Amino acid sequence: MSDILPNLLRNRDSERLQRYRQYLDFYRGQHWLGPPQGDQRRLTFNYAKVFIDKITSYVMSGITPVVHPADASPDAKDRARRAEDALQRVYDDNHLGVLDFDTEADCSILGDAAYKVTWDTDGKRVRVTAPDVQGLFAWWRGDDISDIYRVASRYTLSADQVADLYGVTPARDTATIIEDWTPDTFTLWIDSTVHSSTPNSYGFIPFVIYPNLREPKQFWGVSDLPIIMEPQRELNRALSQLSRILELSGNPIAVLENVEESEDIAVAPGAVWNLPEGTRAYLLDLLKGGGLRLHIDYVNLLYRIMHDISESPRAAFGGTERDLSGVALQVEMQSLVQKAQRKRLIRTVAYRKRNDMVLRMLEQKTGTDYSGLSTDIVWATLLPQDLLSLARTEQVLVNTALHSRYRAMTELGVLNPDSELEKIAEERRWLGAGDASKEEKSAAPGVAKPEQETPGAGQAEVGDDR
Repeated sequence: MSDILPNLLRNRDSERLQRYRQYLDFYRGQHWLGPPQGDQRRLTFNYAKVFIDKITSYVMSGITPVVHPADASPDAKDRARRAEDALQRVYDDNHLGVLDFDTEADCSILGDAAYKVTWDTDGKRVRVTAPDVQGLFAWWRGDDISDIYRVASRYTLSADQVADLYGVTPARDTATIIEDWTPDTFTLWIDSTVHSSTPNSYGFIPFVIYPNLREPKQFWGVSDLPIIMEPQRELNRALSQLSRILELSGNPIAVLENVEESEDIAVAPGAVWNLPEGTRAYLLDLLKGGGLRLHIDYVNLLYRIMHDISESPRAAFGGTERDLSGVALQVEMQSLVQKAQRKRLIRTVAYRKRNDMVLRMLEQKTGTDYSGLSTDIVWATLLPQDLLSLARTEQVLVNTALHSRYRAMTELGVLNPDSELEKIAEERRWLGAGDASKEEKSAAPGVAKPEQETPGAGQAEVGDDR
């Protein structure tokens, strides 16, 4: 198959790639179908872009990678902490906060996204990039879409870039590069020629391909745009029509009855019309009879439809018809929260796989042992909360043994409860050592310190959760 790969990719997934182009055009505001008819007015209000940007902001409101130790031993905890620090350095070196946000928007538009994890030989560090899924092709085994055994990445480079990277001068100004990855081999194509074929030094395919939202049993995902494309087009048409009506109402049309010919008939202040006997003239009132209200009601109905089917309530944009707080606001925003949580489930799997690749690559290239560790993703809360009230509630639940301290921290939005608990324990040990030192210094030489009173029946020691 490798000797015909460029030809194979030329016709592969053509419908998927066509959808990508259509979605990108729509996101950029190309909503109208076909050329305009005559002097047809075409207004475009790009709510589709606003909805995509809004859900992206909510989904990516806060993300922290964490590493869990294999057991509770000090050595395992230390290895987990070192792995967490290494992951954070990779995040900082690759500016993953910005990259993840851009990739999330791209994923919502196209329906798919991907990350590529490789080793930068010159910089001696892990590189994380987000290749364009319009150039990605994947093969999986049978009906198991999670078992990917081959990935091809196609992109274009200029002749100068190809010469600098690979020492080859293409015949044209640009060249098509294809990277063909399997767990065992890596093949590089330049145009229609195999440039190199080597063993895969990583031992795994360094791509994480994931969907925006998944259709059951389908590998490629679903964009957020198709469901709102028709209402968006209809909204543009209705507003364009309403705009035209208002324009004509401001420049009224003169209607002449029983007049065969007309000259010098113009609507202007102080204009005098000379009309033959038996004729009638009047101005056409397009707003008569409440017709304008019908157009406005229809536009409002389209707004409601778009908010409903996009699962982005008006409250998400800062506008509500009444004051809402607490549980009422959460109920109002529930549809957006549920949509963001569905996306976060998929993103969690993708980000964990990416982090596992990073640690595995660091283990290969630096010799540091990260085996036996498990990675996870901690997300920030989606909605603003009354922290003081929530903290009081969690305090009661912890004191009554209904919540653990870890659970309370999670509910309060602490991004890394494990690390925070360790810091609290360390701080208590440090403060305890400091208090003991002060007590020893305050005791006079030769004078015995008073014995500590033993708690009696019904009393609890300091720190006892009873």
